[in-house]
Amino acid sequence: LAPAWSPTTSLLLLLLLLLLSPGLRGTQNCNFEHSPITSNFAVTIRKLSDYLLQDYPVTVASNLQEEELCGALWRLVLAQRWMEQLKSVAGSQMQVLLEAVNTEIHFVTTCAFQPLPSCLRFVQTNISHLLQDTSKQLMTLKPWITHRNFSRCLELQCQPDSSTLLPPRSPGALGVTALPPLPPRSNWNDTRIGQLEEDPPSQGPSLGTRKHFGQ
Repeated sequence: LAPAWSPTTSLLLLLLLLLLSPGLRGTQNCNFEHSPITSNFAVTIRKLSDYLLQDYPVTVASNLQEEELCGALWRLVLAQRWMEQLKSVAGSQMQVLLEAVNTEIHFVTTCAFQPLPSCLRFVQTNISHLLQDTSKQLMTLKPWITHRNFSRCLELQCQPDSSTLLPPRSPGALGVTALPPLPPRSNWNDTRIGQLEEDPPSQGPSLGTRKHFGQ
């Protein structure tokens, strides 16, 4: 005799079909039919750079594997995470500029990247360096973004023996293994970050000076 067909059996079959659906289980493909990189990304990044205190501390990965195209994509993944974090402590005017840059690199979130590997190490640097590097990585990817499949890049890879292969650090750079805590929101209000004070205070730590992007 044929087994009875019950509502429970139908439900289980439906759940199985849903789990096997590519749109629901997530795709491991990472390719772009149309270029997500705009023609004026450098202008967008420069606008943000012009309004930021250039010595604001951020971190960049110091031991990513040297991969011509995967490496560029990996650095944009990390930069995009910084844009999200900075937006959470920025004033309203700064959020607009940060969101504009974030939009330029948000395409990396359409790829199912694996969690960051525990071997990844970070070194503290200035946000001006992060923005310059972001522009550089977009420039590197732009000619190839629609011609390559980046599916093999979904797992960030560290250099072997990373403790001995760290690149030279700039004077005053601090080695860290995790993202540093963000400063209080008051340090990111529009008047403090968006413009220089005419008479900076003589006491207390310097918040940096504005410099034009690329200088």
